[in-house]
Amino acid sequence: MTTTLFPSTSPASTWEHLDDHPWDLAPWEFRLAETEHLLDELETDNQQPTDTLDYPLPVDFKLSVIVPVFNEEATTATVVQRLLQLPFRTEIVIVEDGSTDRTRDVLTRLAHFCDLKIIYHARNQGKGAAIRTALRYVTGDVVVIQDADLEYEPQDIAQVIRPIVTGEADVAYGSRFMSEAKYDRDSWLHRLGNQALTCASNLLTGLRLTDMETGCKAFSRNIIQRIEVQQNRFGFEPEITAKLAKRKYRFVECPIQFRTPNWAASNKVGWQEGLSALWCIFRYRFSD
Repeated sequence: MTTTLFPSTSPASTWEHLDDHPWDLAPWEFRLAETEHLLDELETDNQQPTDTLDYPLPVDFKLSVIVPVFNEEATTATVVQRLLQLPFRTEIVIVEDGSTDRTRDVLTRLAHFCDLKIIYHARNQGKGAAIRTALRYVTGDVVVIQDADLEYEPQDIAQVIRPIVTGEADVAYGSRFMSEAKYDRDSWLHRLGNQALTCASNLLTGLRLTDMETGCKAFSRNIIQRIEVQQNRFGFEPEITAKLAKRKYRFVECPIQFRTPNWAASNKVGWQEGLSALWCIFRYRFSD
C-alpha cells in the first residue's frame, strides 16, 4: 500500500509529510495500539461480502472517489473502509479541508496501510474548493463525490455510476427523494428548501431533477475536468449543475440511501448557504 501526497500549487494550501505530522508525537505505545485497532476494523469490514455488479465493466476501468473532509474524525475511517469494498479498482482522493478536530490524526493512521491520495488545506476553504483541488489529481474513468459524514452510503455508488459506465448518461446524481425510505429526523424546512432550490434550478436549466442539491454526484472524468469550478462552498452544487446542463450533457438520477443528519447539531448548512445557492442558480444560468 502507498500513500501519495502532491505539492500544492495554491497559496492557500499546504502539504505535510505524514511521517512528520505533529499528531504522531504521541507516545509510541498509544500510536501502536490505536493503529492496530484501526487496522482490525478495516480487516473486519473488508471481510464482508460486496455486492456483485449486474452490468459489465470496460477493460481496465478505474473509479475515482473525491472525499472532501472537514471535522469528520468519527466517520472518516468508516467511509474509507466502505469505499475499499467497492467492486472496482478505486482511487480515493481525500482533501482534508483545514479540520480543527482529530481528523488529520485519523488520516495519518489510515495512510500507513491504505492506498490513498491525501491533500491538506492549511485552512478551511469549503466543499467546492476541496473538489476543485481534487479534480487536478483524479485519474479514473468516472469521478464520484462522496461526503465523509456517512449521510450517503458508499455502496450506492455502484448503481449511481451504472448509467455512465454503460453509456446511457454523462452525469448521474444520487437522489434522496426517489427512495421509498422514510427519514425520521428529516427536517421539513430543509426538505422544502431543497425542493425549492431544485425547482428553481430545473426552471432555468430545463432539467427534471428531483435532488439538485444531492452530495452524491458522478461524472465522466473527461467531462468534469473541463469545467472550471469557481464556487468555494456549497454553491458548487448549483454551479456544476447549471454548467453541465448548459453544455447539453445527459443527466440521469438514481435512488440512494440517505441518513438524515441531526439538523439541530449540524453547523454545515444554513440559510446563508441557501441564499448563496439561489444566487448561483441564476448566475450560472447566464454566465460561466
